[in-house]
Amino acid sequence: MGLFLRQTLTIAAKDLRSEIRTKEALNASVSFSIVILLLFSFAFEPSSEQTHEIAGGLLWIVFAFAGALILNRSFARELVNDCLDALVSSPTPGPALFTGKAIANLVLLLIVELISFPVFGIFYNVRWLSQFPLLFVVMFLGTWGIVVIGTMFSAMTVNLRLRELMLPVLVYPMMIPLLMGAIQCTTALLNGQGLGGEAAPWLRLLIGFDLIFSILAVALSDTVLVG
Repeated sequence: MGLFLRQTLTIAAKDLRSEIRTKEALNASVSFSIVILLLFSFAFEPSSEQTHEIAGGLLWIVFAFAGALILNRSFARELVNDCLDALVSSPTPGPALFTGKAIANLVLLLIVELISFPVFGIFYNVRWLSQFPLLFVVMFLGTWGIVVIGTMFSAMTVNLRLRELMLPVLVYPMMIPLLMGAIQCTTALLNGQGLGGEAAPWLRLLIGFDLIFSILAVALSDTVLVG
């Protein structure tokens, strides 16, 4: 277990260092998120009740599309100098390689989301700081579901010439239950309703989704990476 954890953290640290040096995916994702939030702010009245009702949907649409920019780079950056072949043939097992990359993607996407939240609050006149601890829990659960599925399909499409197109086409339909749960929980919190009552089943859906797809992804990681 200790060796697996060290290998996982090594892969995650490698990917984070690589992204911090170039900032390609991070800058693109942050810029995209801010631009989309700005454009949506022109379409809706910031102080209207309707805007508060769809606030969770707006946020998670932005997060899902921004995540695609990060996930596309997850394995694509390893194609240079055949680094991907070297990683796959290294002693690092497939589950550790997959988990390390998923953790790196999680950190990067959380950074984008944490930058987007203040921008969202300003543009849409939404008070979110009082609910931030619970919002972060929902954000973490939803983001982990996105990166688990996205990292797996990123590995499957890395050698395709149209991987930038194929990844969203494959990933987004599978994310529908996850996004529905995240949207409902986020909207409830932004409206001051908490995670009890109507939001509780959606929170359980988020947790169940993450558990099921995390187990499946780890179990199939060797097949996807080697096969």
